[in-house]
Amino acid sequence: MDVKHLIFDMDDTLYPPCGAMHNGINQRIISGVAEFFGISIEEAAEKRKANIIFHSTTLEWLRSEGLTDVEWWFRHMHPENEADELQFIPELPPFLESIQIPKIILTNSPMEHADRVLEKLKVRKYFDDVLDLRKTKMLGKPYPKAYEIALQTVGGTFDDTLFLDDLVKYTDGWEMLGGTAVLVGNSNGTKINPNAKKLQEALSHVPPTSKGHTIRLPSIYELPSLLK
Repeated sequence: MDVKHLIFDMDDTLYPPCGAMHNGINQRIISGVAEFFGISIEEAAEKRKANIIFHSTTLEWLRSEGLTDVEWWFRHMHPENEADELQFIPELPPFLESIQIPKIILTNSPMEHADRVLEKLKVRKYFDDVLDLRKTKMLGKPYPKAYEIALQTVGGTFDDTLFLDDLVKYTDGWEMLGGTAVLVGNSNGTKINPNAKKLQEALSHVPPTSKGHTIRLPSIYELPSLLK
């Protein structure tokens, strides 16, 4: 594969899926679910666990349950001081600079979160664009529309663009469309559930032009050996 473009996920891909930022996001997810349904934290955790397997994100699930104030969810999930939870990674900027292939970010988060994270990590200048959930019409990964918008942005195709993410349901979505994905790390979540009807229907409407596959890497720092 002649890789001409790279599409990176951001959270838990550019930085490890551990630490205060990862924990903070997870805690805010559960507290937001609890507030929306008016239930306890414990009940919220169980309710989300039972339902998230059928949806792309917690937000998509809550919208199917009647949530209309998406901006409330974004404000709850991503407070202005959230970047305090994230530590700067000295090796990340030079690593990204060393990869002389055009790169963009594709995240299921809002732009305000992406801006804070990329500024804290000091890596925004290494990406030609950042696609957040609003730019993908509120249909994020693994919906085909998100990947199509990303490919249009980079000017690439599934045959010459590599997609990197830490969640298997997002790399599976890319692979099902005929692309080559890189599954990063070991905390990869669950695959797309066969009973996730909306997701499965969306993916089935875009038949792949070629057979896709997924490559596993322990971290993005192993990427140069793959590109060689």
